Amino acid sequence: MKTYSVEFKTSAAKELKRLPKVIQIKIMDAVRLLATDPFSVLLPIRKMEGRFSEYRFRIRVGKYRVIYEVQKEKIVIFVIRIGHRKDIYR
Repeated sequence: MKTYSVEFKTSAAKELKRLPKVIQIKIMDAVRLLATDPFSVLLPIRKMEGRFSEYRFRIRVGKYRVIYEVQKEKIVIFVIRIGHRKDIYR
């Protein structure tokens, strides 16, 4: 099984740095698990709805959400947004 590399959008990396350390650690653990299998049944993964959502997914980490895109041809997981569930979809 191939391992995906993980890339963060600049704004997503900034959003992650603003979160409390405990939440940062939980999110990074979830992202590491995604790198081994981006469709893992061990994580609460949901497919995003909408126009550009063919390869976009979200995972729940407590009250926070990580929105990411799977680029199968490049073997990359691209993290787009990270934030609290009340703000992430705006």
